[in-house]
Parts: sequence; structure tokens; C-alpha cells
Amino acid sequence: MAQVSINSDYSEWASSTDAGERARLLQSPCVDVVPKSEGEASPGDPDSGTTSTLGAVFIVVNACLGAGLLNFPAAFSTAGGVAAGIALQMGMLVFIISGLVILAYCSQASNERTYQEVVWAVCGKLTGVLCEVAIAVYTFGTCIAFLIIIGDQQDKIIAVMSKEPDGASGSPWYTDRKFTISLTAFLFILPLSIPKEIGFQKYASFLSVVGTWYVTAIIIIKYIWPDKEMRPGDILTRPASWMAVFNAMPTICFGFQCHVSSVPVFNSMRQPEIKTWGGVVTAAMVIALAVYMGTGICGFLTFGAAVDPDVLRSYPSEDVAVAVARAFIILSVLTSYPILHFCGRAVVEGLWLRYKGMPVEEDVGRERRRRVLQTLVWFLLTLLLALFIPDIGKVISVIGGLAACFIFIFPGLCLIQAKLSEMEEVKPASWWALVSYGVLLVTLGAFIFGQTTANAIFVDLLA
Repeated sequence: MAQVSINSDYSEWASSTDAGERARLLQSPCVDVVPKSEGEASPGDPDSGTTSTLGAVFIVVNACLGAGLLNFPAAFSTAGGVAAGIALQMGMLVFIISGLVILAYCSQASNERTYQEVVWAVCGKLTGVLCEVAIAVYTFGTCIAFLIIIGDQQDKIIAVMSKEPDGASGSPWYTDRKFTISLTAFLFILPLSIPKEIGFQKYASFLSVVGTWYVTAIIIIKYIWPDKEMRPGDILTRPASWMAVFNAMPTICFGFQCHVSSVPVFNSMRQPEIKTWGGVVTAAMVIALAVYMGTGICGFLTFGAAVDPDVLRSYPSEDVAVAVARAFIILSVLTSYPILHFCGRAVVEGLWLRYKGMPVEEDVGRERRRRVLQTLVWFLLTLLLALFIPDIGKVISVIGGLAACFIFIFPGLCLIQAKLSEMEEVKPASWWALVSYGVLLVTLGAFIFGQTTANAIFVDLLA
């Protein structure tokens, strides 16, 4: 994988040739990127990357789909039913696709190859630092969500193995949720998170794709041929209020957020052209939309307003097909957590080294000790929070607000800044339209992020 200098403000810090973790961190596991050198050929050069157009579609779909689909039926319930959920997703899809195209345009214009590099180059140091902090917090929150998902699925699997009914009290200590999550995390996740290099990324991607499609298929099948004991709650047909529709936005943002990894995917293409990339992301988002919509509609209609924030928890523990889906999700999450931690650790590492003013090349001796310490702190904090925040809906709501920053705010700022930097005396009519669209993206993203943050703070305080 390419060794790319990232997180560099060329006016204040010398660019680092290290990239090490910090470059690989935000690249898709399947991307093979050829580094650009100064003065290299145009973006259309066939040697600029190795990924075909079809391969790029698959990688973007892979980056988009994940454990977030478990919350989509609850999002349809929050939005007020099937019609509202579909309309919300379709409307947001326009902005999601345009954000991906804007990032590719800015990457091509700035000759940068990762998300935060583009933000640094186009928007400057302050926005670049905010972007890095947002990435670190987002990956931290996603790791918490992953641990909660593990606990949700293990609860059901253990209930079957111990032959206890759901919600039974007086269970043995070794079936307690806090113990099972902790044991799984220490045995599997921590050892996979400490190494400097992560060589199993492609296997994690494969498990994630297989698990996602299988879960979607099972939810659709269970809706068409439901079990006798499954009775839906109230099926909402309209939202309770217009604000209820917006409350479903964070879940959709979390599900469709693939923007951080989209920039290196674009640069990995054999022909990284904006027009081609527009077709790639449109096809990828339509595929993702079909998966999320199938899961959301069928899961919501199966359970109605009674659907759990983690839809698999709504199914009986004894269902074998659903148990296999739970096992797929656990395996996917077990391998995805280290990758997300790898992302957050690398960003934190870059921020720390710049704060200390240490070139990476001169700090190699301390790297292992610092990496182990960072990993242990990250792991223990996410584990403790996951043990005491059992509701995945709350976590996804918060990190969904951060996902809105990556989908709307930063691409919008990049578009505005890129257009404002054009110094032509006579600007085309499209100039004003593009700047206005950038303002719209930033406003929409700020609204979603602000609403999510306010809900997370005030709802919990009132509760």
C-alpha cells in the first residue's frame, strides 16, 4: 500500500515521507494506490491506479455497507413509516452522492490522496485539525457501537445455548452481558488491535459484505414468511411531527458514510476522472440504498413500532437462520473493530507528533511504547462505555451526527473554498450556484449535527 504523507500543512510543517499507519488508515482495505510524485502525469494517466471502474463500485459499496444496517428498521419507525423513510433516504441520497463527487474534484485539484489531506489543502490548518479530531471521535464512537453489537448478538446466542427464555432472571454469572463482552474483547479484539500493521483487512471486508447481505436476506425472508410467534406492533403510516423525520437522519448518515475512504478509492482508479467517478458512486449508492431500504422496510413492517434499535434482537433466540446472521455480525465486528481503531489511533498519533513537534523519523524508538499505550487506553475506554451504554440507538445517533460532518459539512466547506479561490475576473454563472450549494451542504450538515448533539445532551439530562 502506498506510503503517502498526510496531515501536512505545508506552510507550517514540513511534509513527512512516513505515512506509515496514518496513510493506510483511511484507505479501503482493497485499494492498491500508486503514489503520485510531484509533477506526475495527469489524473487520466493509466498508471495512476490499478482499480477498475467495477472494482471501485464494489469497494465503495463495501465501505458503505456494514453493521449500521441493523438500526435502519428503527429509523423507519422513528421517521414515521415506510413512505417517510423512503422519501428521507431518497432525498438525502442526492446530497450524499454530490458530496462524494465534490471530494473527488477537490482531491484532483489539490493533488491530495486522503480525506483529511484534501481538507487540509483546501480549507487550511484549523479546518484540517477539526476534521482529524472528528475522524478520531467518529472511529472511537463506532468502536463503542461495535462492542454493543457484540453484546446484543451474544445475549441471544447464549440464551439458546443455555436453554433459557429471553429476559430470564437469575442467570449464571458467566452468561452476564458485561462478562461476555469483556471476555470476547480481551480474547479477540485487543490482540488484533495492538499490531502496527493490519494484514487481515481483506478478510474483514469479505466477512462484512457476506454478513450484511445475509442479514438483509434473512430480514426480507422473515417478513415474507414470518414465524407464528412474531406479531408486529403498531405500523405507523405518518410521522408524529416533522422533527421526527429529522431524528432518523443520523442513522441514515451513519449507514451511508463512506466519504472518508472515498478519496483514496478515487485516486486508486485507472482513470480517476470526475465523470467516471460520478457513475461509480451513483451505482454504489443505489446498491447500498437497495440493501438498506430492503432491511428497513421489511424489518419495520415485521415488528412495527416495537422494533428494537438492533433489529436482530427483535427475533426469537431459537431461530437458527437468525442465529447464523448473529454469528456473521459478530465475526464482522470482531475484525472491523481493529480497523476502526487503527484509523483513530493513526489520527491521534499524527496530532500528537505535530503537537510535540517531532518528525516521525526521529521518534521511531518510542513508537511501540506509545502505540501499546494508546491501544490500551482506547480499548479500555470503549469497553467501559459499551458496558454501561446498552442502547446502540443512542450511540449511533451521536456518531451519525458526526457522519453528517463528513457527508455534508467538510465537502461543503471544500466546495466553497475551492470556488472562492478562483480568481478569474469574470466568473461563470455556475460559480454562484456551486458556492450556494456548498453553503446548503454546510447548513444541512450543521443542522443534523446540532440537532443530534442537543438530543444527546438534553434528552439524557431530562431523563
